[in-house]
Amino acid sequence: MVIWLLCNGVLLIVAYGLGSFPTGYLLGRGLQGIDIREHGSQSTGATNVLRTLGKGPGLVTLGVDILKGAGAIALLRWAYTNSAMFNLAPETINPALWGSWMVVLAALMAILGHSKSIWLGFTGGKSVATGLGVLLVMSWTVGLAALGIFAVVLSVSRIVSLSSISAAIALPILMVLGHQPLAYGLFSLTASLYVIWRHWPNIQRLWAGTEPRLGQKSPISSDMTSS
Repeated sequence: MVIWLLCNGVLLIVAYGLGSFPTGYLLGRGLQGIDIREHGSQSTGATNVLRTLGKGPGLVTLGVDILKGAGAIALLRWAYTNSAMFNLAPETINPALWGSWMVVLAALMAILGHSKSIWLGFTGGKSVATGLGVLLVMSWTVGLAALGIFAVVLSVSRIVSLSSISAAIALPILMVLGHQPLAYGLFSLTASLYVIWRHWPNIQRLWAGTEPRLGQKSPISSDMTSS
């Protein structure tokens, strides 16, 4: 039982570690010698990188951050399909049922790692891209549906934060409509509330009508005008 719990603990730590990889921060340091957290919205996510450093770094950040979330869930699922994990499980535990809850915990750890990175003094991004990566492996149909909502809202509004919030609000509904397991439904509700909370400054700017639209580039200065 102890070894089983330790193995699960290690998997969750690895999920957090993957989420913590500071993609945007490293690109800011490597390309222009800046701390991305001191510019634009002070986020390490793809949107702030796009506005501060340009399209190339923004796309790289987006891709790597998606892979961080996808990798955390893929690793967890791989471990739970490994016969060694099943052999370590106590007789009173159903590994298949336990696995769905472990997927949820790994997802939350990856998302937490992105927004509260241990390498950046527990700062980071808003977890949208990492959350998308999680969803695409957890349930690709729900992930694509959420991405579709994001794309539609973005094409109409040209505001990334509004698109992210809209997809987050729709996520629990998509889980229910997709008949996903209870564990996934609870995860979607928790993740949705967390993403909305992380976007609170953007919500205030949306309300005030000052939230910038896609294509507006942030200067290399410590301002708070970007999302």
